Amino acid sequence: MTMRGLGAVTVFEYQHLVAGPGFGEVIGIPDAVFAWLESECLRASGIGDAAWARPGLRHGRRTIQMTNSVGVIRAPGGFQIEVLPKIGKVAADGGSSARSLLLDMLSCLGEFRHIRKDRAELQARRMPLFEVFVSQFLEGVRKVLQRGLASGYNPLEENLASLRGKLLFSENLKKNLVRPDRFFAALDEFTQNRPENRLIHSALAAVADQTRSPANQRLAQELRFAFAEVPRSADIDRDFAGLARQRGMDHYEEPLAWARLLLSGHSPITGIGSSNAPTLLFPMEALFEAFVAKHMRRQLKEGHQLQVQRSSRYLVHHAGRRMFCMRPDLVVTRSMSNVLLADTKWKLIDEEAAFRAKYWLSQSDFYQMYAYGHSYLGATGDVVLLYPATGQFKGPLAPFTFPDRPGLTLWVLPFSLDTKRILLPEKEEPRLERLLRVFKSFGLGETFRGDTPFPAQAVPREGD
Repeated sequence: MTMRGLGAVTVFEYQHLVAGPGFGEVIGIPDAVFAWLESECLRASGIGDAAWARPGLRHGRRTIQMTNSVGVIRAPGGFQIEVLPKIGKVAADGGSSARSLLLDMLSCLGEFRHIRKDRAELQARRMPLFEVFVSQFLEGVRKVLQRGLASGYNPLEENLASLRGKLLFSENLKKNLVRPDRFFAALDEFTQNRPENRLIHSALAAVADQTRSPANQRLAQELRFAFAEVPRSADIDRDFAGLARQRGMDHYEEPLAWARLLLSGHSPITGIGSSNAPTLLFPMEALFEAFVAKHMRRQLKEGHQLQVQRSSRYLVHHAGRRMFCMRPDLVVTRSMSNVLLADTKWKLIDEEAAFRAKYWLSQSDFYQMYAYGHSYLGATGDVVLLYPATGQFKGPLAPFTFPDRPGLTLWVLPFSLDTKRILLPEKEEPRLERLLRVFKSFGLGETFRGDTPFPAQAVPREGD
């Protein structure tokens, strides 16, 4: 399959793509790109990969529907598909706020801790996500050059015009028997040709070909001049494996982290992508979990700890072996004891749909939290489901209790994407008195105010 020319589209979670002209909210893309996406969907399903996109049908036409993975897809030939959180679909500024939110969430992941959020959010208002990544990488390289490229000694064997280093007698006789003016010697050469510089040079060459931003193109070409004496990496995996932490090399950490991401061509979370079609997609569930965990950890009172994806309990034992690990997203501990369990869910809750649709809650999530509470808390205490706060979900739902376990309470709470805190009711209600007492004792939550802004619709239900 041959793809010619460049192009780009921006879509949102669960939006559909179609070959040729689009219609309604269905986005049109070139036929060759659509065919490639179809083949990638089939390949991923065939090897059991996570479904980041799936075949669909709209008005009798075959489509590809994105799921809840967001980021950048680059098809062979350079066509880019930017997938953003669905919050941007209803925001006044379109994709800008969704892009800023995504960058904020990405900065909560270890691989993206180097994101300069203030700069990135400004860039997100005027350039696609991939160009923001490239810009951050180039800025990191620029700062390296301000301090100077690192040099080091490399062992070298070479036939020299003048003797330097240690003469290798045997090799010298073989090579210079009729050339007494030459010396075959071993020496340590002081050079900038080291793994860090080779990798950065390779990443600069890659982004110079991939970026479409004139500013990024200019800066990438300017920075490459400083690496004129440094070859590109001949074995990227080997060079990354050969990196060693050294004194005075901290300024290399940021551009090397970006270089690893840009050269690998796949997401550090999903593994999706390849060198000829670099794809950086991230499940929104994982991003939301990291986002909540980072900010909850900062807010906890002294003496409390937050553990992520703790896995110390199993549902059953069988034939002397443990089976079905129970892994809550978040566990709050105090004095080595579990005091609160929480799972994060990137789904839309509607507090007005109590009886019509059970708030759009999932029964399987309740079974899961019941099992967690029974195993980790001895069926006494509080378990929490955290959802993003929206215009339809501004405050806690009434507590959910289990008839056979009266000491265990399940709370469904909104987490503000703006203030980065759990939202608690402004007025104390008898049914929420325990909620306020427990969460204030942990240092978590803030009182919901009537003027708190919310997106009209933030995240999609499955299949929207």
